[in-house]
Amino acid sequence: MILVFNHLGDKLQAVQYVNESKIEFMSGNIRVFLISLLIILPAICKPQEEFPKSQLYKNFKDNRAGSILPDFSYVGYHEGEQSIPNPDWKIFDVTKFGAIPNDAISDKEAIKKAIAAAEANGGGIVFFPKGKFLINEDKDSPGSIIIKSGNIIFRGSGSGNETTELFMKNSLRPEDTTKMWTSPPMFEFGGVTSKKRIGVITQKAKIGSFKIVVSSASQLKTGDWIELELKSTDSGLIKSELGNHALEKEWKFLIDKGLSVKVVHQISAIQHDTILLKEPITYDIYPANKWSVSRIPCIQEVGVENITFSGNWRQKFVHHRSWIDDSGWTMIKFKQIANSWIKDCVFKDVNVAVMINSGSNISVFNCRITGNGGHEAVTNSGGTNIFFGKIIDEASAWHSVGVASTSMNTVIWRIRYPSTSSFESHSSQPRNTLLDCVEGGLLYNRGGGAKENMPNHMQNLVLWNFKQTNEAYEKFDFWPVKPWYWRIPYPIVVGFHGTKTQFISEQLKYSESIGKQVDPESLYEAQLKLRLGTIPEWLIKLKL
Repeated sequence: MILVFNHLGDKLQAVQYVNESKIEFMSGNIRVFLISLLIILPAICKPQEEFPKSQLYKNFKDNRAGSILPDFSYVGYHEGEQSIPNPDWKIFDVTKFGAIPNDAISDKEAIKKAIAAAEANGGGIVFFPKGKFLINEDKDSPGSIIIKSGNIIFRGSGSGNETTELFMKNSLRPEDTTKMWTSPPMFEFGGVTSKKRIGVITQKAKIGSFKIVVSSASQLKTGDWIELELKSTDSGLIKSELGNHALEKEWKFLIDKGLSVKVVHQISAIQHDTILLKEPITYDIYPANKWSVSRIPCIQEVGVENITFSGNWRQKFVHHRSWIDDSGWTMIKFKQIANSWIKDCVFKDVNVAVMINSGSNISVFNCRITGNGGHEAVTNSGGTNIFFGKIIDEASAWHSVGVASTSMNTVIWRIRYPSTSSFESHSSQPRNTLLDCVEGGLLYNRGGGAKENMPNHMQNLVLWNFKQTNEAYEKFDFWPVKPWYWRIPYPIVVGFHGTKTQFISEQLKYSESIGKQVDPESLYEAQLKLRLGTIPEWLIKLKL
């Protein structure tokens, strides 16, 4: 800001320049002007409030290997290092395959033909001009539209009014209607080939390491995607995450099958049976725990952009009332997908907008959930290094943006949802989740998950500069006696603000600056800058 004073005869004019824009904010008699200026100038020139430096982040900078903070800097499309591309690929316009916008005839088969042509070509852009396309009408054959190849971009002409809308009139029915979460998605990308087990890890690897040694790497090559998996009922391992919290008898999965950790990595090099990974290890590995290694047939460079996906969900949502409530209008599922994205889309009147089922390094950003509120907004239900950024949940999904299952390293960055909802933490052992500059409700009853799959989250839920918008709690309880459906062991809470909510200190792994934001404002941005030397251009633009 720059102030310029102009003397105009017996008057004085003050002009403020902000980002090169001229704003005249005061003029008049010099004597009156000067008195007024003495009152207003301190407020005009008041420097931006400085927030305290985070000691936890300083510790991370000084000693990453010894920090309790996970390293989230490898999250997102191509480890957060690259912008989403705009490739000059062959275009497959759905109207050339029989789709007609804004009529009363289904376009589902025409869209399938366009997809098939793009896949036969080895990739391409499936393009939707402006208009409304019908994708699940009364006479349509039931079932998902499946995209099983990489290098496919679904591109519309925009996600606002009078642009591209894909309208799903009828819900998709699950095979077993008693399993209310199992309705198939309207669009399923990937997930057509099973993983293949290739051996076990034979040497110790600590968090932060890029190297593993396996029993045999003969079936692997550079560029392959692999899944490292732990299944263990070892009581010491379970206690390392639950700490002093009791293992409850109803938690059948954790008792009978134990810890379940699944992490997806890409191979950067192989030398004999030693594998170098592109991303660091996120969980300490000991051979005695019998970590297995499997090759995952991930497809890559899948994009969805500039489209409004509309469902026909009109009822008032009732949690677990029926399969229709919980999953009937599920729009997009990514399964065994890597280095891919969903951006600039709107999801209207749906039960579930987006589910990341597995895979790695996927970015979902600049999207909006609107219309009638449903079950879940956007969730990572098993992927690794997944980025959710600048998503606005206007519909107040029962579970807003969040995690479930064996998700690992999820960044939920600058998300907004109403005070009537809360982030999802849907049990079955998600880990390493960062809620970074998130604004919305903090509620006990919106985590999710069946009792046998509890607790809601395992180690390393991090709330960083979280702004709570619902009514404050005198003491928010992460491990209450009741309700049973809310248990999170030892989260990290830094810069929590917006209300006067306090926490039970012995339940937290670490807390700092409760009631006031900290510097850095965004942990994800700071960790990326620390690793790369600068904040990537794509993230700077997205932040604006």
